[in-house]
Amino acid sequence: MRILLVNWQDRENPQAGGAEIHLHEVFGRVAAMGHEVALVCGGWPGCPPRARLDGIEVYRVGTRQTFPFLARRFARRVVRPQAYDVLVEDINKVPIYAQTWGAPRTVGLVPHLFGGTVFQEASLPLATAVWLAERPIGLAYGRLPFQAISESTADDLAARGIPRDAIRVIYCGIDSARFTPDAARRAPTPTFAYLGRLRRYKGVDLVLRAFARVRHPEARLLIAGTGDYRPELERLADSLALSGRVEFLGFIGEAEKLELLRRSWALAFASPKEGWGITNLEAAACATPVVASDSPGLRESVRDGETGFLVPHGDVAAMAARFEELAASPSLVATLGAQGRRFAETFTWERAAVETAAHLAEVIDG
Repeated sequence: MRILLVNWQDRENPQAGGAEIHLHEVFGRVAAMGHEVALVCGGWPGCPPRARLDGIEVYRVGTRQTFPFLARRFARRVVRPQAYDVLVEDINKVPIYAQTWGAPRTVGLVPHLFGGTVFQEASLPLATAVWLAERPIGLAYGRLPFQAISESTADDLAARGIPRDAIRVIYCGIDSARFTPDAARRAPTPTFAYLGRLRRYKGVDLVLRAFARVRHPEARLLIAGTGDYRPELERLADSLALSGRVEFLGFIGEAEKLELLRRSWALAFASPKEGWGITNLEAAACATPVVASDSPGLRESVRDGETGFLVPHGDVAAMAARFEELAASPSLVATLGAQGRRFAETFTWERAAVETAAHLAEVIDG
């Protein structure tokens, strides 16, 4: 197959996140199967206009701000979408509407949609623009096949007018050979962690408020990640008298991330909506339980009572109760962790790539 991808960024972009990791992990393996894969994406100041990453030929045009205005003309002039068997648009920010580019077939790939959660993060004008940009998806893409990374995202698409039987759910994978347990590295005292962007919509303030109710004197909370919400979170921690019990680690590298997941007694995630929650599975692969909001996406990456606990979103008391339950029982941490490891091992990037290639072949043949 000749496959043309469209995404706002590639994995080398300084602004790259989970959507870019997913795209390269899956389609790098699809390319390794012998298929030809190209990617049209935005660039950044000073970046090379062409690159070859993971067997994917990458074409960069414009920047994060100008990409949607330049992409169509660039692709039709330089890449020639009509020469490919299928175009896959990764719809993870504002839709590009690449089905108008002239490719013989188009597939929508959706990690997640912002919906109303964007109003918790962006300014009102920007949030309104993103919210409005997502509204026509059902009308503009309604006749196309889709691929979603979770049942929650598939349900979201169906609610927007995409026929449910046109959506194939293919879960992400994780590298369970790299994310592995090491009981010897577990912290000797109850240690909880948050790992991710420090943005308002991520619900890190809920994690702080829940942890403030934990009465275990030696319990600690480690918060890893960067974002413009950090100063406000630090002020909240001070107001909750958590000085000395909470540590903001800032950006951490992959080795530090693995160390954090292994040493923690539980990972906390209180977002109101996610595409899936890959960090939850990385924690599970390290035999670390997860305490998360029972919200779309997250409820598929945590098995309540088996690999961790799900609590009603926004219920600080319920999250605190689960923290205390784990802090009081190292054996419960070990039991949930062992079950989490077995659960995580069922998700592989190889499986995601094979299922994606099969789905695209069906679209081309059909």
